[in-house]
Amino acid sequence: MNYSKNIVDFVNNAENKLTNQFKEIDKIALYNQSKVLDAFRQEQVALRHFSQTNGYGYDDIGRDTLCKIFAKTFGAESAIVSPLIVSGTHALTLALQGILRPGDEMLAISGAPYDTLMKVINGEGIGSLKDFNISYKQVELVNGKFDFNKIKESISNKTKMVFMGRSRGYEWRDALSIDQIEEVTTFVKNINKDIVVMCDNCYGEFMDYKEPTEVGVDLMAGSLIKNPGGGIAPTGGYIAGKEIYVNQVGYRLTAPSIGMEVGSYAYGYKDFYQGFFLAPHVVANAVKGSTLFGQVFCDLGFDTCPAPSAKCNDIIRSIKFDTEDQLIKFCRAIQEISPIDSNLTLYPWDMPGYDNQVIMAAGTFVAGASIELSADSPIKEPYIAYMQGGLTYEHVKLALMYCLQKLKLL
Repeated sequence: MNYSKNIVDFVNNAENKLTNQFKEIDKIALYNQSKVLDAFRQEQVALRHFSQTNGYGYDDIGRDTLCKIFAKTFGAESAIVSPLIVSGTHALTLALQGILRPGDEMLAISGAPYDTLMKVINGEGIGSLKDFNISYKQVELVNGKFDFNKIKESISNKTKMVFMGRSRGYEWRDALSIDQIEEVTTFVKNINKDIVVMCDNCYGEFMDYKEPTEVGVDLMAGSLIKNPGGGIAPTGGYIAGKEIYVNQVGYRLTAPSIGMEVGSYAYGYKDFYQGFFLAPHVVANAVKGSTLFGQVFCDLGFDTCPAPSAKCNDIIRSIKFDTEDQLIKFCRAIQEISPIDSNLTLYPWDMPGYDNQVIMAAGTFVAGASIELSADSPIKEPYIAYMQGGLTYEHVKLALMYCLQKLKLL
């Protein structure tokens, strides 16, 4: 690829500014790799755990051990890890429907949940929480911080669950830090210890030394084609947390009479084990790439979130463009510099679950996997691209130089 010397020098100069950030990212990756390795060794993972199963899946040692490894790594009492969970939205929906009952109230304390959850909560006639007489309230963040006074005012005798989203979705704010999650969880539990505190952990796994379930959160959920799948898992999702709540979610995933006693998988579990083992390193690559994108675009005068000098609390990098044309060209460039489907020309489309047309670059080995380098955006002002992922730092760096070239920024 014939990148101009100006582009190469500019990116290398930006990279040189990030030595301290990269050292901290490497420390977090090493710590999390140790956690994952310890879990594998404690559970004595062997080739037999990778075997395919069929039928009901009674005594499926591969499935059961995989769940134990996730639970141990995330400091949780129990976990469900399953290829039968089709997405992060599905995992979150299972958790909500597994815990909440008619007459209960769900209180979201970090603003609105991710777009695809809103119909799960308030849809009409589709089996939503609202259809089952489960009420919903939300408290907005104030300058990216929890509004503790408003949270306290909003908690009522009906409040069964307090819900927060670690990542920011299509919002211009930093993702929630582990310290923020711990502080608000303690605050809620001091008001009512019986409230179930739940966290949407999508895009947040292995970003820090601890996970939400290690700082008091009762239940969290995420997707295996994001961080914890390591770019290897072909599908699936997980729920982790207190055993009493995970069991309830298991009854929703299968049936109240059988829970997690069944569930076979005819293709085997190797990719899920291997992906989880690789995940701390892959996440570190994605974070380094995100940080480099942030530094370069900031140096070019663009607004980015988080700031290049700030700690990343999820793998998403937001970049604010001046025009719709710039935004579309950026996403097209990400697609063109991908290993898969690089020949495609992207156009905005009416994507299910979203109010605006969305453009989505995802030239990925696993379709739509956002731990792989990808970018997407709703087509609306302000024109913000949400870039995430990257299996290797080198790919992300090459993609950055390609974007600069295609947008003629240098």
